[in-house]
Amino acid sequence: MSKIIISAAIRGAHKIVNKCAAKLDEAIAKHGENQDIGFPNTAYYLPIIYSLMGVKIEKLKDAVPVMKRCKALLPPVPAEKHHLPYLGPGLDAGLATLFAEEIFEAIRYVEDPNFYAGGEEVYSKGATNFWTGAAEDTIFRKRGIEFVDGSAPGFAAIVGSAPSVQEAVDLVTEYQKKNLYIFCAAKDIEGKTSVCEQLLEGGVQIGWPTRIVPYGPDISAAVFALGFANRAAMAFGGVKPGAALKMLIYNKDRIFAFVNALSTISDEWYANAAGCINWGFPTITNQDIPQVLPTGICTYEHVVSNVPMAELGQKSIEVRGLKVTVTEIDIPVNFGAAFEGERVRKDDLFLECGGGKTQALEWVTSKRMDEVEDGKIEVIGKDIPDLPDGGRLPLGVVVEVAGRNFQADFEPILERQIHHLVNYAQGIMHIGQRDIAWYRIGKAAVEKGFTLKHIGTILHAKFHQDFGAIFDKVQVKIYTDADKVKEITDVARHVYHERDARVEGMTDETTEIYYSCTLCQSFAPNHVCVVSPERTGLCGAYNWMDCKASFEINPTGPNQPIQKGETLDEKYGNWKGVNDFVFKASRQAVASYNFYSLIYDPMTTCGCCECISAVLPMCNGIMTVNRDYTGETPCGMKFTTLAGVIGGGQTTPGFVGHSKYNVCQRKFILGDGGLLRVVWMSKNLKEELRERLIKRGEELGIPDLIDRIADESVGVTEDEILAFLTEKNHPALGMDPIIG
Repeated sequence: MSKIIISAAIRGAHKIVNKCAAKLDEAIAKHGENQDIGFPNTAYYLPIIYSLMGVKIEKLKDAVPVMKRCKALLPPVPAEKHHLPYLGPGLDAGLATLFAEEIFEAIRYVEDPNFYAGGEEVYSKGATNFWTGAAEDTIFRKRGIEFVDGSAPGFAAIVGSAPSVQEAVDLVTEYQKKNLYIFCAAKDIEGKTSVCEQLLEGGVQIGWPTRIVPYGPDISAAVFALGFANRAAMAFGGVKPGAALKMLIYNKDRIFAFVNALSTISDEWYANAAGCINWGFPTITNQDIPQVLPTGICTYEHVVSNVPMAELGQKSIEVRGLKVTVTEIDIPVNFGAAFEGERVRKDDLFLECGGGKTQALEWVTSKRMDEVEDGKIEVIGKDIPDLPDGGRLPLGVVVEVAGRNFQADFEPILERQIHHLVNYAQGIMHIGQRDIAWYRIGKAAVEKGFTLKHIGTILHAKFHQDFGAIFDKVQVKIYTDADKVKEITDVARHVYHERDARVEGMTDETTEIYYSCTLCQSFAPNHVCVVSPERTGLCGAYNWMDCKASFEINPTGPNQPIQKGETLDEKYGNWKGVNDFVFKASRQAVASYNFYSLIYDPMTTCGCCECISAVLPMCNGIMTVNRDYTGETPCGMKFTTLAGVIGGGQTTPGFVGHSKYNVCQRKFILGDGGLLRVVWMSKNLKEELRERLIKRGEELGIPDLIDRIADESVGVTEDEILAFLTEKNHPALGMDPIIG
């Protein structure tokens, strides 16, 4: 690290630690040493301190020894003309800075609970209170998965403001197109503006759904970005709190992040940049500051400066060593996963299709090779240039594919991708699928030249890029004539029904090939998910057909076929072939597990699960909770705590992770009594599954089963819900003891 930068970082660290120590003393004097502190709705205490030091800070008094440690870490301030030649003092100063700032931000939550807006809102031009603060665990769990599956290859941490609004928009848009998250903190050192405010002024929506996260207006808010990275390592990577070296190495190797400082850099900013280098996160800036080019802590250079704004994005990715696949599609608007969260609101709306206003459907169907002309895209009926502002149209998007190896089972796999792919176009909003699709196309997209035909362009390009191994040709027909859309809808609904019957009709007994999913092993090395027709992947993203398609697409990928082999236990779902595969794939950590039990050797769980079930002994049943529910549960642990306890690839008797869809599958914990054992379920999950729960209740001979299952409105302790179960005559109370 440059001698000058080390000196500046140390000066800045002294300023920050002194400021934060004074704030801690002031808070203790005002609120008392037993005042609770922390980041709301998170289970990781103060995550930087907790992950690196193993210290749980729950009250102000807990922060006192950590602040003393911060002061001990600080090297002496160098004399004005004396610059330290070594890297170590700067790194120590950086750590002291981040520890102190995390305490400072926790105190801010006590003294000004409304300072941060929190949540997962999307903010548009004119918004004022948009700073999010620390990500709540519901957001972290949902977004953290994207760093597992590769849909988010890394994040750019931006501080300050760009030289102009347009340069801010251009830089951030470039990162969005590469599917990066953009974590923003700090106004410029004069306090005038920030890159987030510039983006809003430039008409760019910000917030978690757009991957542009406005953490806070001060440099201390940078701790939320680093805390997010460390939480990912603990939640998904199995790194234990206090394992500082493993934590920092994990972040360098797995979380591809870097810092962009866009305006004049103060001593305090240097201190934060020095802290980030401990994580292997370099700083790349347009400012004229000394460079630190030799490698060492970071993969390549530590500090690169004087980079023109137009080149900053590409240079940052190069310096971090980030591998990004950029999809170039010939459409007039930007395209990438970051735009999926955009909203097209009424005032911005040019064209609406579906959503109850008109009929809209999507249908992927296979054809003979001679029936498909690859790349042919037709709009049959009116297109956007033929319409007035604010118009509505019926819509039928029919994708016809042909291939020598294409199977009808792949049709719904491709069809489900339409939702994501259309949403990736900036200014286009898509909701639903099948015959309840809903498109909203914004005025800004139309002004740039977007037409309905471009939907076909997107689907043709992305289907080839993502699924080209399973077909040879694809053509797209887009219908907007009402009579034709109705005709196609009737045909498609018949196909939908046949598909559902085919999938629902598949059973584990009649299927000899199951599929593995080891996608999450990058974070949970011992976790092996095995997907069968009646047990979907615990993340909810993969069912048996998805895995089959994935294997066809990538034969060496994470979804491998497994010959289930000899049945060792029919009741609990245990097969020799599965056990042999799991033993090898888990690096000999797991010798056997059961598909249909959470009591006896349940399947391994990683932090990506949609739901977690746990035994409630007093009620002779089980509870299940989804990650979107943040409250208490009858087992005494919130979802985030449960995920931390049983995640990381562990087999934990009495607990198991699973998908939402799995709850109503016929084999759900069948070895323990099945769905009839469910005595408590978070209300939002119950409502989401209502129709399927009613159907399964009817199949089991208890049509009102859903009304006999308690939720948080009844209580969150076993004592509270037992009376309800007795009153409702819940079937679990009459079953054999769940724990024998």
